[in-house]
Amino acid sequence: MAGSATAGAQALAKGSEPAPSPPRSLEPVHSRVRLRVNGTDHDLEVDTRTSLLDALREHLHLTGTKKGCDHGQCGACTIMVDGQRINSCLTLAVMHEGDAITTIEGLGTPDKLHPMQAAFISHDGYQCGYCTPGQICSAVAVLEEIGQGIPSHVTADISAAPSLSADEIRERMSGNICRCGAYSNIIEAITEVAGRRA
Repeated sequence: MAGSATAGAQALAKGSEPAPSPPRSLEPVHSRVRLRVNGTDHDLEVDTRTSLLDALREHLHLTGTKKGCDHGQCGACTIMVDGQRINSCLTLAVMHEGDAITTIEGLGTPDKLHPMQAAFISHDGYQCGYCTPGQICSAVAVLEEIGQGIPSHVTADISAAPSLSADEIRERMSGNICRCGAYSNIIEAITEVAGRRA
């Protein structure tokens, strides 16, 4: 008797399952977006699922920003949006209409380096160099966050800036991983730009 009741309950449960819904279209949805990158406006038509990182690299061919983990864990894709650093792999391009986006290409040129770029060179703040663009963008933003830096477009000597402890730099830069282990040199470079000699 108990067995037939169980079988009946199972049959009833199967019969009450909703009918499967028809498959949804997998066609991509495209949208137009105007991105202001390094001071220049770019009108793009992108799949609404396109990350800001992929828009920069694949649509604008600004390949200085690197794709490392693509999960927001390594910091190789760090850029600045309205002066704040973000992992560009974790945000969608269509979310940044009208924002001021700064990539490594917008900080300086080979003829006129940003002070942070120059410091990374003079202190050997890199080895393979893959993480370096994200490290530099993050370092510039760190100094701006705490009011010790200068706007990223200014390249004047800022050696008079207030001091910043190495421990605080390490904590603030902890989202940027250097697999080669050039951390001490990176700290020295940031310390120099912050106005405090190592």
